[in-house]
Amino acid sequence: MERKIIGIGETILDIIFKNEQPTAAVPGGSVFNGIVSLGRLGLNVTMITETGNDKVGSIIKRFMVENGVDDSCVCVYADGRTAISLAYLNERNDAEYTFYKDYPKARLDVRWPEIQKDDIVMMGSYFVLNPVLREKIKNFLDYARQRGALIYYDINFRSSHASEAIKLYATILENFEYADIVRGSTEDFQNMFGISNAEKAYRQEVSFYCKNMICTDADGAISLFSPTLNKTYKVQKIETVSTIGAGDNFNAGVIFGLMSAGVGRDDLPTLSEAQWDKIIAHGCALAAQVCQSFNNSISQEFANQYKLSV
Repeated sequence: MERKIIGIGETILDIIFKNEQPTAAVPGGSVFNGIVSLGRLGLNVTMITETGNDKVGSIIKRFMVENGVDDSCVCVYADGRTAISLAYLNERNDAEYTFYKDYPKARLDVRWPEIQKDDIVMMGSYFVLNPVLREKIKNFLDYARQRGALIYYDINFRSSHASEAIKLYATILENFEYADIVRGSTEDFQNMFGISNAEKAYRQEVSFYCKNMICTDADGAISLFSPTLNKTYKVQKIETVSTIGAGDNFNAGVIFGLMSAGVGRDDLPTLSEAQWDKIIAHGCALAAQVCQSFNNSISQEFANQYKLSV
């Protein structure tokens, strides 16, 4: 049976500003951006999320279907509106966000998709820490673990939530425990733990719960920690248009690499250096491509070419 990738996270419409002028409006969301790229690469992808019953929600759902993403696990709520973000790009094309959210009391009322062994679950951001949603998130993660899924956790802990780090600490560690691979940035670890050193974050906060961790550092080096390998990878310098989807598409590349190599959950403890090198290279390739446009996901043209090169 074909392996599936199931994303769980928020969907949002990103309105992107450059030089104080709106430049683009694209459906987004941390996990969502990666799922769309994987859909464009032809993989079997489903998104567990929520939208309002409004024009923006319709745009997002249509965008999912057009890009090969199963939308059967989207909760469409009648009360409230689909979330919108204003993303202001600075001179380095990094974004500062302002969010507009109007959620109902009853949220994420969906039936979970069927999960088989070695399907991949990708989760991340405040969405999977939010106390309002936590009970449902835990129910899903318990189900995914019981079914033998490989769980990939992209921390994506923004500075806007740094003041909540102590309150959310136990939930963060619980997510580490569910995860088979944790991916965070130096900024994430600084916001959560006051630690910007990747190895220190791994040794002190992550390794007890999850043995595989990848740390990215914007355009700096990538650090990998696993039971068989600790390695640093240099990142090729490129001219960027927008870095909004860089980390999200790095995640998509890693998952594409796992799927392409047929790596299951039980294989992770014994992955070789050569296998990890290929997986990280996929992450870098997708992240680099998405930085060269205002899109949050890789282009369909790039996806078509990339599939042929693997």
